[in-house]
Amino acid sequence: MEIEKAREMGFCFGVRRAINILKKAARQYGGLETLGAAVHNQQVVAELAKAGVQVAESLDDLRGNIIAIASHGVGEQVMADIEARGLQLVDTTCPIVRSAQMAARGLAEAGFSVIVFGNADHPEVKGVLGWTGGKGLATLDTQALTRLSRLPHRLGILSQTTQSPARFAEFVAMLVGSTLDRLSELRVVNTICGATRKRQAAALELAARVDLMVVVGGCTSANTIRLTEMCAATGVGTYQVESAAEVKEAWLKGQRRVGVTAGASTPTQAIDEVVLRLDNIASGRKASGVT
Repeated sequence: MEIEKAREMGFCFGVRRAINILKKAARQYGGLETLGAAVHNQQVVAELAKAGVQVAESLDDLRGNIIAIASHGVGEQVMADIEARGLQLVDTTCPIVRSAQMAARGLAEAGFSVIVFGNADHPEVKGVLGWTGGKGLATLDTQALTRLSRLPHRLGILSQTTQSPARFAEFVAMLVGSTLDRLSELRVVNTICGATRKRQAAALELAARVDLMVVVGGCTSANTIRLTEMCAATGVGTYQVESAAEVKEAWLKGQRRVGVTAGASTPTQAIDEVVLRLDNIASGRKASGVT
């Protein structure tokens, strides 16, 4: 059995930057808390905890006076609440996410109603919407606008940074087709992260020439879930795992070529352990500590 890794995978610039900032701040201040998980990966969160970075689910849960904003960012009101409480801020918001936030604010201030193509429950999307002054909504459903009692005349559209470019383009095309006759102005801003595009393209390229894909990453990681969905959509057998312990021997029976990719918040160690597990199974060995 051959095992091949995608040419682009693992930590992106934004995640690596956030981790470095948090570790440096923890050393400087003797510890701090993040508002929600720093990134959507349990192994990274556990590693940061050892370095002195704890998680506070809300500002009311904060035990100290130093708060870090995760790489997904937060809305304008949350930033105002932090300032009003006199807290010391460590901001690790990904620059790409920050650009999306500013694009959303710019559209809203220019008089546009804002549509964010993304998962409304995701922290990044909530944060982006928080910069629209109440003039935005998030959806993956092209019919969401048609169900509104009153359609806005000026509409701005942007995307969650980890969405698929193809899906975003399809969403925009379908939205235009169903609403253009009722719009006076439409503005589309491409806010999809370049690293996301590269990882998705590399995963699809690999999926096209293997018998099985293993995607490594957190179960709550939006970009990892997207990689899994895209690989599965090609027709190749696809499994998502957070750790090597989740890899099953039964998946590999009869498979000659196995591809491995990983989300943007997945540490190199987790990827290496999955590859080692696959190699051990292929060689008829048991990985140490894994059954």
